[in-house]
Amino acid sequence: MRCNILLALLLAAGVIANGDAAVKRTVTKARTAKTAVRTGTAKKTTRTAQSANSNQQKQKSEKPTMEQNVMVDFQTTMGPIRIKLYDDTPAHRDNFTKLVKEGFYDGVLFHRVIDGFMVQTGDPNSKNAAAGEALGAGDPNYTIPAEIKYPEHYHKYGALAAARTGDYVNPERRSSGSQFYIVTGQKYTPEQLGMMQQRRPGMPMPENVMADYTTIGGTPHLDGQYTVFGEVVSGMDTVEKIQKAETDRRDRPVEDIRIISAKIAEK
Repeated sequence: MRCNILLALLLAAGVIANGDAAVKRTVTKARTAKTAVRTGTAKKTTRTAQSANSNQQKQKSEKPTMEQNVMVDFQTTMGPIRIKLYDDTPAHRDNFTKLVKEGFYDGVLFHRVIDGFMVQTGDPNSKNAAAGEALGAGDPNYTIPAEIKYPEHYHKYGALAAARTGDYVNPERRSSGSQFYIVTGQKYTPEQLGMMQQRRPGMPMPENVMADYTTIGGTPHLDGQYTVFGEVVSGMDTVEKIQKAETDRRDRPVEDIRIISAKIAEK
């Protein structure tokens, strides 16, 4: 029990981001892993105010697709995954739909994989990346305003969420324009979840959320920090295979795992 409590405390301090400077955490299988889902490097994220304003204007000028009940089918080299996009995170839904229709995700790698945490993809630079090349800094050159809807949406097993840069350069917690992750996580005891709540008194955990974290698992320490905008409706067996892949010191799979195609599912 002491080990479990220590693990919960360590996880509660984690952050999800993109890039190479992830926060490290200890896992029970005696491997060191990062607990941040991040996008970009420090150099990349320190864009000028003029560039940031230009990107925001670009986002405002784009007409949203306004499609609802969107399902996306991914065919990967490990098997199929189907995801559902939430309608109450419309900026993320519409951007994701647009990128899928443009073929943006076709050919990208799962460039960051951590067993018992999450699998991450969406870096366009990964399409033609050499073996061992550092990845995680690519994006469409814009960000998306945060749509954090906790406790309506949370980091349960199978949740789809947007990666982003860290709070120190991104206090508004704007999402990457393309990079996302699928949560695998782990199961927690009520005692562990109680300790997390004590550290975050302003974020009570409803009974249904606690029930999911104790039965199917997830990454509760990420709640309220990243935009959860969908979930896997089928294909978690594929995600499980991806998270078990052998990885290098940057958490990139040694053997490339690729999204072959992404398409809007027919209704």
